[in-house]
Amino acid sequence: MHKTAVELHPHVAESTPAGHVRVDFHLHTCFSGDAVTTLDELEEHVAAARLDVVCVTDHQAISGAMQAMERDIGCRVIIGEEIKTLSGEVIGLFLRERIPFGLAAYETARRIKDQGGVVYVPHPFDPTRRCMEEPMLREMCENGAIDALEGFNAKVSLQHLNRSSMELAAAHGIPVGAGSDAHDPAAIGAAYVEMPDFDGPTDLLEKLHEARIVGHSFDRPRAFVPRVIPGGLRQT
Repeated sequence: MHKTAVELHPHVAESTPAGHVRVDFHLHTCFSGDAVTTLDELEEHVAAARLDVVCVTDHQAISGAMQAMERDIGCRVIIGEEIKTLSGEVIGLFLRERIPFGLAAYETARRIKDQGGVVYVPHPFDPTRRCMEEPMLREMCENGAIDALEGFNAKVSLQHLNRSSMELAAAHGIPVGAGSDAHDPAAIGAAYVEMPDFDGPTDLLEKLHEARIVGHSFDRPRAFVPRVIPGGLRQT
């Protein structure tokens, strides 16, 4: 079993080490019902944050991620979906098809893995979001149903919640990711993982144990900025 080894660092480095990539594991576009970032804005802010890979994880939708991949936004795109289960939210990464919401957590995880995807649990202990219920979270970690935990979420306001996620991951040898959880353009890249480059889901999980997590501020997380955009841009 691997020991999860991550370095928390509040400052953005000028450059990424050779052979490494910057990955924002969790962000939303206007294809989520509660987010406002258009694909043009995604492309612009990905470049500004110098990200190499983004996981587009819209709520109950993969259309935005698919379109971002097809149009070439200047970085690699991993198709994801943040899925509401009966026990809280789960993110599926490397998806080919949308997974319906409202299923049991284990069934959602099974469907993600059936697509060759990665089961990634966002903001595990944050009660202000639809975090996974703690008994189910711990049971699934013990049973190997979860591939990665979000060790740092830039929107979590109480940092002991992020630390609890890191501690749970370490206890089970589960790798940790980090994400901005951006719902508006300015927040893209507010947290990301710097890690060796990878080829596919299995390689990602292997190399994620060598991650360095970067957050703009561990004491003052990036706030959500509400904004109104034309309703026609919000799609599922």
